[in-house]
Amino acid sequence: MSRLYANTATISEINLQFGTELGVSMDVPVETIEGDPGLVVVEVGGRRVLRTMTWGFPRKTTEMAIRNEPPQRLGLLADLTNPMWERLVVDPKYRCLIPLTHFANPDGDPGSKTRTWFSVDGEPLSAWAGFCRNTPEFGPVYAGMTMSANALVEPYNDRQPALLGQHEYERWLHGTIQDVIAFQFRPPLPTGRTIIEHTDDRWRSGKPPASGKTQVALL
Repeated sequence: MSRLYANTATISEINLQFGTELGVSMDVPVETIEGDPGLVVVEVGGRRVLRTMTWGFPRKTTEMAIRNEPPQRLGLLADLTNPMWERLVVDPKYRCLIPLTHFANPDGDPGSKTRTWFSVDGEPLSAWAGFCRNTPEFGPVYAGMTMSANALVEPYNDRQPALLGQHEYERWLHGTIQDVIAFQFRPPLPTGRTIIEHTDDRWRSGKPPASGKTQVALL
């Protein structure tokens, strides 16, 4: 998937759906790209709380270290078998839920690409399966797990977010590594439950999906 998603919900709507503490005062970034701050739901002492972290784990290859280059961002986890994720994906304390209403993919020719948004029919606010941790390079960070795209998304990208139903939040936050693997490799969301929204907005326009407020009003 691309490195852009939207969240047009309010703090109250997020608290209500995810069971997080009420009265938390923080901004909801309508648009998030890698390196930007975003909201995540983590569990602390048996309670779900909202936290602001930046999107993307630090990534520094041997070649980058030799050239003394700063670390890059890695916001998508597509291959959980990579040894660099061995400790992260096994331990539930590193898991989180990423609230979103839409994810985007670019469409069109290079230099004039536009935003095409995807969302879940009947679920104005969704949860993306994520991982989070503190890092010396960037502080608190998170990344989202991806899975194979369904037939509606695949023409734009062969990966999409691994989205969870509300009844799956607990299993994601506390399940085994077998549960994590099952979530990544299960069939993607059916095309009949996927809404596609074409726009003429340029990829870097910063414009949110027009359907956002209408969808969230259904919560």
